[in-house]
Amino acid sequence: MKSVAIKGVREFEIKEVNEPVADHENVIVEVTKSGICGSDIHYWVGGEPKGLIMGHEFCGKVIDAGNRSDLKIGDRVTALPISPCGHCPACLKGNPQYCSETWTYATGLSLTNPGALTEKIKLRNDMVIKVPDNITDEEVSMVEPTAVGLHAIHLANIKVGDRVLVIGGGIIGLVSAMFAKMEGASYVAVSETNEKRGEKAVKLGVADEWYDAKKEDTVPNLIAKTDGGFDYVIECCGNSIAVSTALTVVKPGGTVVLVGVATEPVTIPTVLAVMRELTVMGAIAYTKEEFVTCVDLMANKQIDVLKFVDDIVGFDEVQHSYERLTSGVDDAIKILVDPKK
Repeated sequence: MKSVAIKGVREFEIKEVNEPVADHENVIVEVTKSGICGSDIHYWVGGEPKGLIMGHEFCGKVIDAGNRSDLKIGDRVTALPISPCGHCPACLKGNPQYCSETWTYATGLSLTNPGALTEKIKLRNDMVIKVPDNITDEEVSMVEPTAVGLHAIHLANIKVGDRVLVIGGGIIGLVSAMFAKMEGASYVAVSETNEKRGEKAVKLGVADEWYDAKKEDTVPNLIAKTDGGFDYVIECCGNSIAVSTALTVVKPGGTVVLVGVATEPVTIPTVLAVMRELTVMGAIAYTKEEFVTCVDLMANKQIDVLKFVDDIVGFDEVQHSYERLTSGVDDAIKILVDPKK
């Protein structure tokens, strides 16, 4: 079967791989849609590990239910792509994202478990979630990134009337902004270096305003706009400038949630956190409950995630899609991949 794998720095190759083999335990699905994630882009930019088949946001149809008696052939499913041990204190408390094994065999993030940039994948049986008929394949493929944003906003504990800045206008940033508004934030701003993405955040209704992160007066303007700083800053870039900006524009006693994953050491002015008694916390992935909550929110039509989807492409357009998402001038937020297209 066909797959798209990392060949080198910023380069993919379409190659044939073996189909997954039934083992009477795990679930095999035929992929119908998969999403391109920001963490996928990090791997592609670095060109490692070679041979990695990515894709951890997806929808598929069951072709072998393994030992899941509640599933049948043809059922539509998605899955948490993580690989928690299930018996450590973190797992037992419902926080698999803390488990030391969570990313070891993660679907689409490890060489041992190919992701959804192929035609069929084998999924860990206890991570598979059956989805209702009233949400589309495209929506289902958006569950995973939506859960990341929901987790970040849950950690922030935003209250009605709070002012929130989201740094980074990619999919995680815009989903976070959407949930911040749903929590009752009175003012939500997005800081972004890509003008088209910034404008899009406002057009889609998830941000009240956007600020150009490249301009020298942006930081003082953000502080002036909020009369001393934001109550919460959700940082979704993962670089020194973004994190430093977050610490600068949050008000004394405020909270910064770090969602962006840094691929290199980050240098920040920690004196700001000390002198202003800031709360600075990391946010990684989600709980299983939050993942399922996002399915429910879509099924109940309480959130619209399709507005973030810009394009659906086939395998032969994956390379170009990654180039679009990293160009800095394209307004694309989320691109989905259809193996049959």
